[in-house]
Amino acid sequence: MYKFLFLFLFSCFSAQHYRFVYEYTMKPDSHKKDSTVTDYMNLDTDGRTSYFYNAAKYERDSVYQADKSYAKLLAAKTFDQNLGYIIEKVYSRKAITLYDRFKTANLSVLGLDAPVWKIRKEFRTINNIPCQKATAQYKGRDWEAWFSKDYPVSDGPYTFTGLPGIVVQAQDVEKDHVFNLIQVKKVPAVFSMLPKSGKKVSLAEYRKIMNSFTFSSEDIEGMNVNKETGNADLQLKGGYTARFGLDEMKKVKNMDAEIARRLRRTNNPIEKN
Repeated sequence: MYKFLFLFLFSCFSAQHYRFVYEYTMKPDSHKKDSTVTDYMNLDTDGRTSYFYNAAKYERDSVYQADKSYAKLLAAKTFDQNLGYIIEKVYSRKAITLYDRFKTANLSVLGLDAPVWKIRKEFRTINNIPCQKATAQYKGRDWEAWFSKDYPVSDGPYTFTGLPGIVVQAQDVEKDHVFNLIQVKKVPAVFSMLPKSGKKVSLAEYRKIMNSFTFSSEDIEGMNVNKETGNADLQLKGGYTARFGLDEMKKVKNMDAEIARRLRRTNNPIEKN
């Protein structure tokens, strides 16, 4: 009876387009656990496919694609350079694909796996949503998730799918990576800005490529110096925009090395293994 009810609710839900907004807090430096970054990620679903992506990056890309305005791009919200990826889940095939960009190259990693969850008999209300607990050991971390059957879609942030409901909260035991569902809303259409083509790589190859980042002046697509605010904005060819203070940069002996240091990927990734 319950299975029939779940399928009925899911069929009704799948006729709608929903956006789940997650607050994502991460500790990007494993040597500085008191330093955190908070960003916002969207999970769009039409009941058949979902897309998990950075909200600010999506807004920036949408603005820039509309009129190619460099000024509007610089004025748009910023996002952490570790969070430019997109994760697509196709429910019927249980297929998970990660898309990212390295400088001018589009990359795609196929065949990612989801955690294997153990559902616990523990219950809690989070943000006025009744939830149940689940745990998993996944990619070198121990995870605790709280899911809700109020939204009958087996999905959540990152690759966290496979539970009988939506993930409302997820965190590793060290609290290096914490996801909190803060908003649910209907949208007229789901995310539709996947890269058209890209190089298919394995997960190991992807990690090696992204960790090999070095900066040179050839990576700059555009630059804007604002003496009134004392900042210099660099737009890189990969689409990421970084802001630097002019006074502090004057003290730097090797500019390329300093910019590369600031743009270096996290040494505390969500997947340890």
